[in-house]
Amino acid sequence: MYRFFVKKEQLNMSPVVISGRDYNHIRNVLRMKSGEEILLCGEDDDKEYLCVIKGFQDDDEYVELEIVDVFGNNRELPAEIILFQGLPKGDKMETIIQKAVELGVSKVVPVSMKRCVVKLDDKKAEKKLVRYNNISLSAAKQSKRGRIPEVTGVMSLKEACDYAKELDYILLPYELAEGMELSKKRVMDALCHKTIGIFIGPEGGFDTDEVSMIEECGGLKISLGHRILRTETAGMTVLSILMFMLEQD
Repeated sequence: MYRFFVKKEQLNMSPVVISGRDYNHIRNVLRMKSGEEILLCGEDDDKEYLCVIKGFQDDDEYVELEIVDVFGNNRELPAEIILFQGLPKGDKMETIIQKAVELGVSKVVPVSMKRCVVKLDDKKAEKKLVRYNNISLSAAKQSKRGRIPEVTGVMSLKEACDYAKELDYILLPYELAEGMELSKKRVMDALCHKTIGIFIGPEGGFDTDEVSMIEECGGLKISLGHRILRTETAGMTVLSILMFMLEQD
């Protein structure tokens, strides 16, 4: 069944009205008809709303729907996971956002670090941010998430660390971290917390001063094994582990 995100206030309307791109998608792309059913999800809501299409107002370009049932949404993890991702080259960030959303991330924070090749000026950063959040929206729809994870503007590492200080637990995958047993314990300990941060370096890895800065804000170094993982792989590895361990029936 097709699923769309709407603002919470729209769900308080009777009938529920959808316009803009979603109207066009329902009417002209999916070619849905009156009487067919779709699911709606309010942004940052924990419920799904089963709706039936009542009719189309083509002159004003909106569709009217009636809520016929409400379900609890069990597709969100019990912990919020924030991915602090060092800016990678090319279009890797788009893939990282897409896969991170599918794996249950709550927020993605692009971070400018010393070894980042990419340098975005304000104009480019603004355009990228719009695209990044559209990718998050599409991935949330595809994976039937109950929320749309935000992709924030690019932060410096200091800004990211200041932000991360408010989190309960911070993991720092680092190629020079020693001891798989300690790493496994730290990952298991993360499962007991409600907000978890993950710091991932860019292609060139972390500068040693950056590692110290993240540790000072509470970051705990972990190893992801004896192989060196690419920046687009490392975050997905940690998210996959946490998703699997946090998932509930």
